[in-house]
Amino acid sequence: NVHSIPCGIIPPEGSGWFRNPIENLEDLQGLKMRFYGLGAKVMEKLGVSTQLIGGGEIFQALQLGTIDATEFSMPVMDLTYGFYQIAKHYYMPGWHQQSTMNDLLISMDIWNGMDDTQKAIMEHACEATQLWQFANGEALQGPALKELEGHGVEFHMWSPEILEAMRTAWLEVVEEEKANSEMFAKIWDSLSAFRADYERWGDMGYLK
Repeated sequence: NVHSIPCGIIPPEGSGWFRNPIENLEDLQGLKMRFYGLGAKVMEKLGVSTQLIGGGEIFQALQLGTIDATEFSMPVMDLTYGFYQIAKHYYMPGWHQQSTMNDLLISMDIWNGMDDTQKAIMEHACEATQLWQFANGEALQGPALKELEGHGVEFHMWSPEILEAMRTAWLEVVEEEKANSEMFAKIWDSLSAFRADYERWGDMGYLK
């Protein structure tokens, strides 16, 4: 029983580190890959064997051949973990995690015991953290990409065909999750309604 406050947001993740280029869907077949969450279910539909491995264990798993490929975080974080030492092909965009929202969870008993000033302090601190984290996170990625390039990393963009296959697989996952979870269905329907309302402005308001 908790009170949740959005308290951080980071930019898109990379889509994955691979030992060899992925030129078509067949190249994904049978790969052992560290992947997380709903994205893992998408990759499974594309023939990838996924494993959930903690961040501190990924490098060793790559090194030992326990996995062939991995996704983890945004470029500056992936750089820190040293995946480039083993896998030189870095794919974008991070279709599975275009942003990451962090929540501050507070016991409802504690939250209810705070006065309005204390609650406002917590909320404003989280608002400031989100603004700083997003701006700082965006600023750090360019230098990280340059450093990765210096280590011999090759950057790739997923082909339209592979992205479309991922999208199709994702929509299958959505239908499965909606059938199994009323909460998922409620969240997905709310998100879809927002996206439909926003789409026109998103198309009209920004340079492409």
